[in-house]
Amino acid sequence: MAKTFDCDLAILGGGLSGTLTALAFARLRPDIDLRLIERGQSLGGNHLWSFFDGDVRPADRWLVDPLITHRWPQGHDVRFPAYQRRLPTAYNSIASAQLDAHANQLLGDRVLLNADVIHITPTSVTLGDGCHIQARAVLDTRGGGDMSALECGWQKFVGQALRLNHPHGLERPVIMDATVAQIDGYRFIYLLPFDDRTLFIEDTYYSDDPALDVPALTGRIAVYAEEQGWQVEEVIHQESGVLPVVHGGNFDRFWPAEDGIARAGVRAALFHPMTGYSLPDAVATALWLADQPLEDLAAATHARAKAHWKAGGYYRLLGKMLFRAARPDQRWRIFERFYRLNPHLVGRFYGGRSTWADRIRILCGRPPVPIRSAMRALLTPSA
Repeated sequence: MAKTFDCDLAILGGGLSGTLTALAFARLRPDIDLRLIERGQSLGGNHLWSFFDGDVRPADRWLVDPLITHRWPQGHDVRFPAYQRRLPTAYNSIASAQLDAHANQLLGDRVLLNADVIHITPTSVTLGDGCHIQARAVLDTRGGGDMSALECGWQKFVGQALRLNHPHGLERPVIMDATVAQIDGYRFIYLLPFDDRTLFIEDTYYSDDPALDVPALTGRIAVYAEEQGWQVEEVIHQESGVLPVVHGGNFDRFWPAEDGIARAGVRAALFHPMTGYSLPDAVATALWLADQPLEDLAAATHARAKAHWKAGGYYRLLGKMLFRAARPDQRWRIFERFYRLNPHLVGRFYGGRSTWADRIRILCGRPPVPIRSAMRALLTPSA
């Protein structure tokens, strides 16, 4: 006989957004009986999330600090063909295994794994095994869903954690090494030194095409390591992903107001339009959700997501410049110019908090793309 039970809040999706929301409720509203429902065997999947210190407010760090697996207080580097720079902002990484372990320890039997969702309403969830959950509110955080209403470029990547035979010599992360051959759009290598002989190397592309050729990218990682003189002893971990970089679209078609299901995370387009990164918004939204009444949660989350979409118009404009105005093999010039700007401006940009002065400064001066292409991109309306 199929099991039926009640709870206050059913959170669908045990990725970053859903798990942070569950942790926020567990700390701030322990009276709420919640279930975190994930179709996989563990929370967080197979991911490494990273963030700058400025991405999360100091008052909110309690939510993510227990999840941090590596921290580099000494800042980070960027490398371009004609420019290199060291920026002072500290950098942090969260491994999905740590997210899974911490959340399971705190949430216990409120986590439901290997649970396929086959039907949802604003107040109920039916699972593949026939289990029926009745809730005061259902929150859907299961990835992006149908993104056909959005105009996207794509940030796609393959990353490997490598154990080396000898020390690699890096003291801090390299957020972008764009001195590599430019293939399939803007390409850069991302480096995280976990210890003196363990290094995470990610081959990343800002591409027009979401197709990801994993064998080709792993081959390029091997070539890059060899060119640096690093002898690989073992591949410890591998991950891959494709993130939307939204430069246009119709929010009301992406999430119609009459939908009726509360959303968060990428499912609600709550991510940085220009970078595709969602951690700063996931933290802020989790804490905001923990302060909301569960009744009418769909309308509240829809309003928040629509306000975020409106506020992201400037970043989508920059995305248009990147994907529609710049030649794919010349896109690196946009980032090289950007990284010559004030480091505080750079930090506010990644945190999605650019001031009006920042926005003017980013756009002023000699543009790194042809003027005609830029005007054509800006004047072409979104679908």
